[in-house]
Amino acid sequence: MKYVNKILKTSSTRLGFLTLLAVLFWIKTMFAYVVDFRLGVSNPFQFFILLINPIATTVLLFSLPIYFKKSRYFYPMAFIMDIANTVLLYLNVIYFREFTDFMTVATMTGYSKVNQGLSGSSLALTDIHDILYWLDILVVLGLMLAKKIKIDNRPLNKRIGFAATSLSVLFFTFNLALGEMDRPQLLTRTFDRTYIVKYLGLDAFTVYDGMKTQQNHELRSTATKSELKAVEKFTQKHYAKPNDKYYGVAKGKNVIVLHLESFQQFLIGQKINGKEVTPFLNKIYNSKSTYAYSNFFHQVGQGKTSDAENMLETSTYGLPQGSLFAQLGSDNTFQAAPAILNQRAGYTSAVVHGNVASFWNRNNVYKNMGYQYFFDASYFNTTGDRAGGYGLKDKLLFHDSIPYLEHLQQPFYVKYITVTNHFPYDTDSEDSDFKTTDTGDKAVDNYFKTAHYLDQSIKEFYDYLKKTGLLDNSVIVLYGDHYGISNSENKSLAKALGKNPDDWDDFDNAQLQRVPYMVNIPGRSDGKIFKTYGGEIDALPTLMHLLGISSKRYIQFGTDLLSKQHDQLVAFRNQDWVSPKYTSLNKTVYDNQTGQEIINPTDEQKKLFAQNDKKVQTELSLSDSLNEKNLLRFYTPKGFKPINPQNYNYADELAKEKQVEKKKGSQSTSLYSRNGNKSTASQYFTDAPEVDHKKTDTSRIKITNPDDVNSASLR
Repeated sequence: MKYVNKILKTSSTRLGFLTLLAVLFWIKTMFAYVVDFRLGVSNPFQFFILLINPIATTVLLFSLPIYFKKSRYFYPMAFIMDIANTVLLYLNVIYFREFTDFMTVATMTGYSKVNQGLSGSSLALTDIHDILYWLDILVVLGLMLAKKIKIDNRPLNKRIGFAATSLSVLFFTFNLALGEMDRPQLLTRTFDRTYIVKYLGLDAFTVYDGMKTQQNHELRSTATKSELKAVEKFTQKHYAKPNDKYYGVAKGKNVIVLHLESFQQFLIGQKINGKEVTPFLNKIYNSKSTYAYSNFFHQVGQGKTSDAENMLETSTYGLPQGSLFAQLGSDNTFQAAPAILNQRAGYTSAVVHGNVASFWNRNNVYKNMGYQYFFDASYFNTTGDRAGGYGLKDKLLFHDSIPYLEHLQQPFYVKYITVTNHFPYDTDSEDSDFKTTDTGDKAVDNYFKTAHYLDQSIKEFYDYLKKTGLLDNSVIVLYGDHYGISNSENKSLAKALGKNPDDWDDFDNAQLQRVPYMVNIPGRSDGKIFKTYGGEIDALPTLMHLLGISSKRYIQFGTDLLSKQHDQLVAFRNQDWVSPKYTSLNKTVYDNQTGQEIINPTDEQKKLFAQNDKKVQTELSLSDSLNEKNLLRFYTPKGFKPINPQNYNYADELAKEKQVEKKKGSQSTSLYSRNGNKSTASQYFTDAPEVDHKKTDTSRIKITNPDDVNSASLR
């Protein structure tokens, strides 16, 4: 009690009060470092740097109130600094639990374009110990209200404030020097944001990232056409000509892309309690009418789903920080699949998605890509239990989309974005009776249940396609967009995969970044499972060549997976890479066959690794230059008409489809027209119990369509 009274007495002075807040903030920062961020300290020197790295910026922030003489300004300013810094810390804790990464300024500024679709999922990322991040503020405020900590009306000399500010700058310089000693070129070779946080602290990382973001904005505004030459030279040299055996085998067919949310390759063939998790997808994967890939990797960054979409549609990478869709998509120039297929082969394009149109800024990006139709959540009944936190449940999405699908003119390019298999992998009890694992990790256990539900959804959709004849005239592309189980949960997952969690390492994490990629062409009999290494960047040129459309005239960073010239070096967004023989993680190279680190590489291996590093860095940097500077505005491929987003509006889509049918008359190629102007909706069967549920006045997501002034009400 004696020491408590002494602390309270000291805290009743201004300097003591600031010291108290600073020490408490340092403690909870250390708590976050150890408990939530797990920054990977490997030696005493790194541990020392970790202990001191919050000090400089914390002292700097808490020195600012010293410059205010009046107590009515001093104390509120002190609390503002404390609360603001705590908010930044806690948001990063929540973000890190889902993405195993730190929030960039680009992510923060684009948050409004992302959070509209998050709903209650953020709550699932909270933990009971999170109260500790806020407890100190509540306690100090309570002590002040109880007058245990008294208000000090005596102003501090501004020289004390100047001294504290100067000391913080000096200390930061000392901190940076220590960081550079342990990690040379810390700020110039930032291939991993974790290193900056570990050596310099979260505040320093945020400031540094903000400066980099501003620099990118300046680069975009001053870009010139000449900067495109290096990009053109690389992509032209990198181009892989199509394989004559496969070129054009799907020419003129409809394309249906099934975007499998958070779906990882290990689910294919996986059994839990003796039952297949995805029996129908297993059948498609092993079908003789499917070109499937067992070594296909996601390559997303912080943009996750939106990054995957960008690679699928444009064969360019997402940004190193934040989401291309959210940050640059509103005014970026794209030469994407919808426009290419429309202009080269007369395809009608559409997206079907059960979340709000503005999620990931899709309502703007899709217009710039040339998508003609966008059926978002405002086109569906998402009330009651029909939707989860990320939108309409998958079975209902496919079932309820038929009135829109059957009115599209053929050939069409349609993308379905599923959402049920999304963290936190919640389902209502009536949706799944799949007996899952018991790992003790709720996310891991539920993951298998929602994946099984997704599998059932796709089978129901396939049954409809077969009944109506669409299946025989379509190419179905199925791909996983990114990991579902994050690296922080992979040790729990190891139990379900029959592996020892204690032996799990970074190499195992990298191998789990495989996602399915299947091109199912009903009627073909030459399908097989390819062991070729590739990634999402390769999806577009592969599809184009199967459709008989050359990709040579476009700027694309991927290569045709079926080409004999295909490049099997797969770049990850953080500059790691994987190839058929080796995997490189944070400059540590592993042998794929043994999973062991190559400690003493031969001269030949050193040369190969250096070449791969350079190739990956060049490819990513050129893609970044292309998108960050919007260089495609200076490039128009032969026969390509630049997209004017003003020509697109996503309101009243069904009415527009029917107008096209009416105008074309007997020349209409829609399924509805070819079915004698009769709907095929009755041919769709789903066992989703919600299909018969009555409409309610509540929804788990907020329904809006920016293009439709009448969409604010639930449909």
